[in-house]
Amino acid sequence: MKKQQGREFDKSKYQNWIDPAEVKPYERNAKIHTDKQIENIANSIRRFGWQQDVVITADNVCVIGHGRRLAALKLGCEMPFHRIDKTADALTDEDIRELRIADNQTNAETGNDWEILQAELEGLDFDGFDFEFAPETHDWFDREEKDGGKREQGNDEYNEFLEKFEAKKTTDDCYTPSNVYDAVADWVVSEYGVKRERFVRPFYPGGDYKKEKYKSGCVVVDNPPFSILAEIIDFYTAGGIKFFLFTPGLSTLGYVTRENVCAICTYAGVTYENGANVVTSFVTNLGDGTIIAKSSPSLFAAIDKANDENEKAMHVQLPKYEFPDEVLTAAKLGWLAKYGQAMEIKRSESLFIRQLDAMKESGKGIYGNALLLSERAAAERAAAERAAAERAAAERAAATKWKLSDREKEIVRNLGTNG
Repeated sequence: MKKQQGREFDKSKYQNWIDPAEVKPYERNAKIHTDKQIENIANSIRRFGWQQDVVITADNVCVIGHGRRLAALKLGCEMPFHRIDKTADALTDEDIRELRIADNQTNAETGNDWEILQAELEGLDFDGFDFEFAPETHDWFDREEKDGGKREQGNDEYNEFLEKFEAKKTTDDCYTPSNVYDAVADWVVSEYGVKRERFVRPFYPGGDYKKEKYKSGCVVVDNPPFSILAEIIDFYTAGGIKFFLFTPGLSTLGYVTRENVCAICTYAGVTYENGANVVTSFVTNLGDGTIIAKSSPSLFAAIDKANDENEKAMHVQLPKYEFPDEVLTAAKLGWLAKYGQAMEIKRSESLFIRQLDAMKESGKGIYGNALLLSERAAAERAAAERAAAERAAAERAAATKWKLSDREKEIVRNLGTNG
């Protein structure tokens, strides 16, 4: 059969034809049909003729082929159809609903093998179709399956998407990487003169700190469950047991009200073996009790070096993408909205894109797609971005600054006056 160039079609292939206006769309059809898709279906029918019929019910409700029905309406032509006979086809109303959903889902589950598609496209002409043949980097679920859910530096939108489908990690299963523990242990040995063989680790997987046999002179150097940290500190304080314990960095000062407990603040980020990244500091009752809190640059540096080694081993270093002002993503528009910048992009001043020409050779795409802007719109976007950045800086500067009361000022004046 020759390629169809007009709206007159060879009807000999199908027995049943119907005006698409006589077919009712299913009111709860969940499949989304965009203007672009309908235009492409119409172009396919113009060029190749009808190669698939539309499935309808006895009362002319569409079951399969909502997109083809819309394309036929656009073309102003009849369409071939198959009418379901419930008795002959042995289908119930529930079966028909399931058939409609199953057809939609099986067409949406997978993408293309890009290498095979590239080879198949050689020598073919898709002039007139609005197709963008590119690696399917715009499909979140497909990408997660392909890349194993790896984070992308500078791609906050994709990273946030991945986090929605990850099992939540708690601070109670943060088993410490061995090189991080060694960095901490070496610092304790150097700082307090405690021998490493005296260290006890009752919180190692499977341990029970209350049943542990604590020998005289031992020191607990370990990462405990943070949810019961106060209980643990009280247990060791009551038992006269020395400790140097990991703590969540932002709450470290909450434990210094106990006798002789000192906070060692490092603000070091540690990626633990369960994948949780926790800002980590420490509490200890080593020392003479005169220091209630301290910062430790040397401990921070030791931990940071060890953690950096782990990060490099776990993740491939990915480039940070930056796009020119003429490229506008949904994430950037959302950022403008967050900081009070209203912006409207006219259809006449933009073009939908999935990648830049410079990205094609490497098979990269713009995650979430983008709009290519006119020079005027790009200048407007740049101005809006500058205004948003100024507002973001102003919000940071406007943080509430609390003042001391007269009573607290008096306490400050008297602190340290008694030696």
